[in-house]
Amino acid sequence: MRSPLYSWPSIQGRGEYVRLALEDAGAAYDDVARGAGGMAAMSRMMEQGDTPPFAPPFLKAGKLVIGQTANILLYLGARHGLAPKAEAGKLWVHQLQLTITDFVLEAHDTHHPLGPSLYYEDQRGPAKKRSEEFWNERVPKYLGYFENLLKNNGGSYLTGRRLTYVDLSLFQIVEGLRYAFPKRMKTFERDIPGLIGLRDRVAARPNIKAYLGSDRRIAFNEDGIFRHYKELDL
Repeated sequence: MRSPLYSWPSIQGRGEYVRLALEDAGAAYDDVARGAGGMAAMSRMMEQGDTPPFAPPFLKAGKLVIGQTANILLYLGARHGLAPKAEAGKLWVHQLQLTITDFVLEAHDTHHPLGPSLYYEDQRGPAKKRSEEFWNERVPKYLGYFENLLKNNGGSYLTGRRLTYVDLSLFQIVEGLRYAFPKRMKTFERDIPGLIGLRDRVAARPNIKAYLGSDRRIAFNEDGIFRHYKELDL
């Protein structure tokens, strides 16, 4: 059975964290909005049923329609071996994914600190100030936290010897920061050798390697969450 995934067709967005999980698991899925009539189909899904999703991404699994990235990953993790089987482990991995969700929002707000309805050009000054604070305070706090978890558990992945969907999400975080802030990230990477090693292990996984080399992987661009503006990367 192929799972319909509904996400924006021209950006990686938050749907990319779901794609990475599906791709690593070798799960069959359709990226609906990228096909003919897909945007209309996605809009219809958001307007029908008793539990309509607020926004993409969302996944249709049988009769279920599951929204919110962390919620989708909680569902997929249990079904594709991308999360621990014990309840405590499932909740721990879900908690980590929610922390990543907070970080993704802060990364987005570096270029849109005054609100997503305004153009970047309308908030250049605040964006520069927000980016400085992001790199001086927030990136060290968030990535330092994950770096310490990786170091303290002594495993190849964040929760030990087995990969979970959180490891895939951290791969995307590193890739996104490298794209948006190449100069800042090049300097900062020396402080997070564990996460860089994790990124490399994820990239080398056969299914992920094949995905990254395919046209299913949407390229980073200046409409997505991670955007490269030279004036913010000093």
